[in-house]
Amino acid sequence: PRLCVVGSGPAGFYTAQHILKHHGGARVDIYEKLPVPFGLVRFGVAPDHPEVKNVINTFTQTARSERCAYYGNVTVGRDVTVTELRQAYHAVVLSYGAEDNRVLGIPGENLPGVYSARAFVGWYNGLPENRDLKPDLSCETAVILGHGNVALDIARILLSPLRLLRKTDITDSSLAALACSKVKRVWLVGRRGPLQVAFTIKELREMINLPGTRPVLNPADFTGLENAVKDAPRPRKRLTELMIKTALEKPAEKTVAQAAAMQGAPPREWGLKFQRSPQEVLTTADGRRARGVRMALTRLEVRAHGGGLVWPWQGWGWSRMPCRRGLAARRVRSPVLVQARLLCACAGLYCSGWVKRGPTGVIITTMNDSFDTAQSVLEDLQVGVLDVTASREGFGAVESILRSRGVRPVSFSDWEKIDAAEVARGKAAGKPREKIVDPEEMLRLIGH
Repeated sequence: PRLCVVGSGPAGFYTAQHILKHHGGARVDIYEKLPVPFGLVRFGVAPDHPEVKNVINTFTQTARSERCAYYGNVTVGRDVTVTELRQAYHAVVLSYGAEDNRVLGIPGENLPGVYSARAFVGWYNGLPENRDLKPDLSCETAVILGHGNVALDIARILLSPLRLLRKTDITDSSLAALACSKVKRVWLVGRRGPLQVAFTIKELREMINLPGTRPVLNPADFTGLENAVKDAPRPRKRLTELMIKTALEKPAEKTVAQAAAMQGAPPREWGLKFQRSPQEVLTTADGRRARGVRMALTRLEVRAHGGGLVWPWQGWGWSRMPCRRGLAARRVRSPVLVQARLLCACAGLYCSGWVKRGPTGVIITTMNDSFDTAQSVLEDLQVGVLDVTASREGFGAVESILRSRGVRPVSFSDWEKIDAAEVARGKAAGKPREKIVDPEEMLRLIGH
């Protein structure tokens, strides 16, 4: 069987890996719109979390398999259609993730000074489409809308000492911008309460222990929560207990190392604001830029619904948060497809990752989801849902289509040349790598 995967992020590679491991004759081609592979592992994982990027080693082994091929610089839907892929392969798996922002739908969200988390993360991680973002960091206060790990990632990058960031693969232009940043205070704002935060304890602990910064948590926000989490699952209980401890901790209780790190410069600070829902981005007097965010204060109500509990939020007042930079750490949008097998006129079309379940979870979530999709493909091969008696040309057919449209794919060996160049540039600067952010420069480097 000849199979193809659209998208070379974790979902795509894990799907390919599982199929190749459990079917000794299958051949899998992976298509990617950028010249470089690995998706959110390269462009979404925070630069100061290099250990998370170690999965690239596994993906590289998959790509080097004799029964796997990588074709970058190919945009499905433009250079080749899904219909054409389905004619060339026995099965097509869509794993291209979420490629658009989910709008808040409030006045002023398009003002200069308001950035989506997707764009901001893409900017400091070298995503080509965000390389010209140029966020204005000339203010002292930034507001991040969201209480997830991405929100904490952004806050950490904004407040981290440059000496730490210089050792990462953050882009050189982003590092230069952060060196000139005036931001010294970050508020992370969420619609719900402390018991509903979406970040994990590892990321929270990193923020609490970030050198040169101090957390500002209101003890009143955590009143009575010790009893509320007694019977909660252990991860939620530990997370809440850490927030309570941090809120009640007095400055004198900080460790000697933390105190030493705070000396010599005014400390930066960050804090969590709960039960606030954004209603409007306020403008400067000339109407040209963001100057603050108007919030609705919310309360949590519990009611029975369909055998379960829902947690609706209702506004009952207003709050204003002055700032000149707003970062919306909200989800990105994708056409959410909830089944591995797509309901269509013909068999052979599948999906995995964020395009299947929405932009949620971490890499291991995507791994398990992708293995599940791959297993669906294998089952359909076994029971004959996929007709492999009919010969399919695979890339041979696609190559002719791409050539006729003037498209030259990038192979995995081409990517390895780009990779080597990035590592060499990074070594010269004392970094793991210096990412090339211009696709045209990547193509020139490999002689395209």
